[in-house]
Amino acid sequence: MENNTSLQQQLLEAGVHFGHLKKKWNPKMLPYIFAEKKGIHIIDLNKTVDHLQETAAALKQIAKSGKKIMFVATKKQAKEIVSECAKKVNMPYATERWLGGMLTNFNTVRKSVKKMQSIEKMLNDGSADSLTKKERLTLGRDKDKMEKVLGGIAQLGRLPAALFLVDIGHEHIALAEAKRLGIQTFGMVDTNCDPNKVDFSIPANDDATKSIAIITNYITAAIAEGLAERQASKDDESESEEGNNENEAKAKRMEAEANAEGGRGKRGAGAAPTAPGAPKRRIQSTRRPAGK
Repeated sequence: MENNTSLQQQLLEAGVHFGHLKKKWNPKMLPYIFAEKKGIHIIDLNKTVDHLQETAAALKQIAKSGKKIMFVATKKQAKEIVSECAKKVNMPYATERWLGGMLTNFNTVRKSVKKMQSIEKMLNDGSADSLTKKERLTLGRDKDKMEKVLGGIAQLGRLPAALFLVDIGHEHIALAEAKRLGIQTFGMVDTNCDPNKVDFSIPANDDATKSIAIITNYITAAIAEGLAERQASKDDESESEEGNNENEAKAKRMEAEANAEGGRGKRGAGAAPTAPGAPKRRIQSTRRPAGK
């Protein structure tokens, strides 16, 4: 309870409870609205804490299973915060612009990523030295332009298992693509959005920088915890496997030694028995006949 109270206090100080104007509200957010003050809806922080902890637990399990979670936030006040958090846990992110078809047309996007990586390789290993100065400058500009949009998903080899969105109304294209592909969605939902559009909603102010930071950092900490548990379980498995291998090797050595001892015992146990059908040797007696 103390932890919840402390978290609730932090959310209060960050202004997570401030919603939009009453005239802009979405009626489906009614269960998460605590009150109205000066024409602005106030979000119930008890509901925010519950949903935040539920979302963090779900994302932690996804990270623990080794799957990727993609962060999406193209709003100006959220770009830097979200990209830094995603980099901390080595997760893909899109913070500049959502390319239409980034998920539904993933193969084409991967081709663009490979093109960007090949240009980068050419510029770094000296392959582009044979080109003219103008061509090198053009390649450099193309690479910078692609890196700005695709840099966050450069290491993403397959579709992510989940999307974390800041402002589901602003990121409606990403949300629609995820829904179409059956990808789990998690998002910060303000009073002007429909919370039913995402699988896990966090009722919170998605416009204030402090609010975005505290929610995203909490989520990132949960993901990092899941990754740490995954690594710990991997280490335990490798240790137990090494122990099993040592035990097997020891058992094999003992078996080989036992076989060797048995072979020596047989060789030293007297003469070998006469083979069947072989003529028996007559043993001459040295005893003299009686009376002589």
